[in-house]
Amino acid sequence: MAAKAAGDLAGAEAIFAQAIAAFPGNAQLLNSAGSFLASQDRHAEALARFEAALAADPNHAEAMCNSAISLSRLGRAAQALELLAGQEKSLAKVPRYWAVRAATARELGQLDEAARAYDALLRIEAAHPRGLHGRARVALERGEGDMCARFEAALPHNRADATAFLGYAQALACSGRLAEARDLAETLIRQLPAWTDGLSFLAQLRWGAGEADRFCDHFAQAAAAAPHDPAIALAWANALSGTDRHADAAAVVGRAVAAQPGNVALALAEAEHAGAAGDLARAEQIFAALVVQTPERKLQEARHRLRQRAPHRAEVLLAEVIAERPDTIAAWALRDLAWRMLDDPRAQWLHGQPGLYAQRRLGLSPAFLADLVTLLRDLHANSLPPVGQSVRSGSQTWGGLFDRMEPELRTLRAAIKDMIADFRGGLPPADDTHPLLRHRDQPWFMRGSWSIRMTGAGRHTEHVHPQGIVSSAVHLVVPSDAGVGDAGCLELGRSPPDLGLDLPPLATIIPVTGSAVLFPSTFYHGTRRFGSGERMSVAFDVATAAG
Repeated sequence: MAAKAAGDLAGAEAIFAQAIAAFPGNAQLLNSAGSFLASQDRHAEALARFEAALAADPNHAEAMCNSAISLSRLGRAAQALELLAGQEKSLAKVPRYWAVRAATARELGQLDEAARAYDALLRIEAAHPRGLHGRARVALERGEGDMCARFEAALPHNRADATAFLGYAQALACSGRLAEARDLAETLIRQLPAWTDGLSFLAQLRWGAGEADRFCDHFAQAAAAAPHDPAIALAWANALSGTDRHADAAAVVGRAVAAQPGNVALALAEAEHAGAAGDLARAEQIFAALVVQTPERKLQEARHRLRQRAPHRAEVLLAEVIAERPDTIAAWALRDLAWRMLDDPRAQWLHGQPGLYAQRRLGLSPAFLADLVTLLRDLHANSLPPVGQSVRSGSQTWGGLFDRMEPELRTLRAAIKDMIADFRGGLPPADDTHPLLRHRDQPWFMRGSWSIRMTGAGRHTEHVHPQGIVSSAVHLVVPSDAGVGDAGCLELGRSPPDLGLDLPPLATIIPVTGSAVLFPSTFYHGTRRFGSGERMSVAFDVATAAG
């Protein structure tokens, strides 16, 4: 450890190896060696050391916790939680055990389990800083009524943690205390002027307050104070483009590129925003000068080639992206458009096979649906118009809707799980080359859930959900003119407006109260404007257990 502290990592590793050779069954030594490797992000090697420590001493609490952490870092969080759950009896009085178990459960989205673990931790150590903050975050994510009070109890123990204060600001906003949330957000960015999470949250609050023309002004002050920080320009541009101000977004990243001409991320962002604004010449100039050939560059250039109506060139790039990263939803969605422009029969294989999309009833009573709608209207009363989402002229609930504790939402989730199983049974056979059917027979789980409420003239602009394999819209309130012409209808397959392709939808579905439409996440989808009334829906994604 002295060698490590002096910066001699190779020397430290050699000494650990020598020590383990001399004392091969010493659990404390093996655990320390694993911690040394984990500190360098060498988690596979670290896990082997921790497992050796547990073989030597199955009750070694630190090695058990460290094994779980390394498993999580290796993308095996479910296995980590299973490992920890098996040790509850022997480690029930160890604070770190509950802290790691709670964090692992939260990583997996198992918020009820996370709350139980945090509560156990706080019964042992009532002032545990991470325990107090973690439990407050879970309260926020589950929509618990005492979320603000929990943050207020946690903040004195987490004064140096900006994320704890941001969480409190989010809890205030979700509780309808918008003025207090804004005061706190403004205080945060005064103290941390380059912190993009704080900058973006303040932009959301300002947009919701109706400051459409100036909701991003505070980004300019941050950029002036840190002109060489690319993260500020990228976050600023994303906020602008999220409200369809693509030319302004391109100008923001263009100035940042001038200050940092070698930054590839900034150059790609400028090309994308310039292309979305219709400046194809500028985008072409940027792509011609870029040497890097990463999947992200190819994906963005493919989008540009589609805007140029050059689907052959786009298809070459998208094939390369998918060969390297076969689950890239955005690449498959663009490929659908390219294939349709080329009259390629694979477009039918991708989205046209019977059973790939369907409208199904949830089987919930009108009385239950009425209670559910009442609950959601209350949630929307404290929700803001979203920045960077597909909603135009509407509100979207914050966080994971199905993480909340209200019984109506848990009943809805259970009905949706049954509906998903029914939908899966009607899919075409498994196909290892298809972006959805390759996952047909793997474990599925719901990822992400939210509600959208729109009034007259509201709509969803065409978009895809990059985190799922199946996406869905559950219709709870439909406008009175739904289906008159295309008013209020869900469209699958219409090209997004920023591409300028004007490809028509492949399916137009009239929303029906108490029903859901399920479709591949690779399918561009949006809704048409309606005349008056209300349109309320719940959306969610389905992902694989590996995803």
